[in-house]
Amino acid sequence: MPIVQSALAPLFLLIALGAWLGWRAYPGGDFWPRAERLIYTLLFPALLIATLATADVARVTVLPLAAVVLAPLLVMAGLLWAARRRLALGAPAFTSVFQGALRFNTYVALAGAAALHGDAGLTIAAVAIALMVPTINVLCVLCFVAAGTLGHASIGRSLRELLRNPLIVGCAIGITLNLSGIGLPGVAEPTLRLLGRAALPLGLITVGTALRPAAVLRAGRAFWLATLVKLMLLPALALVLALLVGLDTQTTHVALLFTAVPTATSAYILSRQLGGDSELMAAIITGQTVLAMLTLIFWLGVAV
Repeated sequence: MPIVQSALAPLFLLIALGAWLGWRAYPGGDFWPRAERLIYTLLFPALLIATLATADVARVTVLPLAAVVLAPLLVMAGLLWAARRRLALGAPAFTSVFQGALRFNTYVALAGAAALHGDAGLTIAAVAIALMVPTINVLCVLCFVAAGTLGHASIGRSLRELLRNPLIVGCAIGITLNLSGIGLPGVAEPTLRLLGRAALPLGLITVGTALRPAAVLRAGRAFWLATLVKLMLLPALALVLALLVGLDTQTTHVALLFTAVPTATSAYILSRQLGGDSELMAAIITGQTVLAMLTLIFWLGVAV
């Protein structure tokens, strides 16, 4: 447990720093939204390419990892949709609960994997991203469509955006370079690794700047429902599956990170664009980020 705490503490301190900077509106203007775009479209893809292009991906137990990180998502998505009438939530609120229950904060998950297991953790995390990002995006778009908040004219656009997702593109490039034997020749590797090093600390700070504490005070049972699924039920199911399939400790830790981290800050933007309840989404993002400081330590401590 002390090892887990010492590994995760710097992550949450950077998030807290971001929250303070956001509260002080420093450095001002639209700096942080632009910084997050730079991180998402350049720095994180660079980190994924550098990691996957040079890693021994064959050492990652891909099928067991896929079972452990994808099965809980599919199960919880099905249960939420089956219970939507009993939950008595309006369509916009339900889509925000759905996103809050399934999406994961890539910045926190990757930083946690690196802090716990270094390059080996990053490699497993990159494979997890390649598996989870397309699955979650498809599930969430289908939820918006079925709930009626997303017009049919927007379906094609949403699917095109999925194919152009920088994280998916970065994973695809990295895996292609790895399997082709090209790797990262010359100065490509040190250049991409330098870019990648900036991604994790800056990404965590931007998580903090996106927090909206006032929104949590206005949240009701929908917030607690999404949080219960995201921070407790998903990781519990993932841990059971990890034990059943016999995952090693490193892979189990990464699987737990990706199922137990708070929901993605990008869910707020999607909620506004696709007809969700953006105020509820802001509350879910903020509340889960704060509560995850405790629940992540618990789940990783259980798996040590």
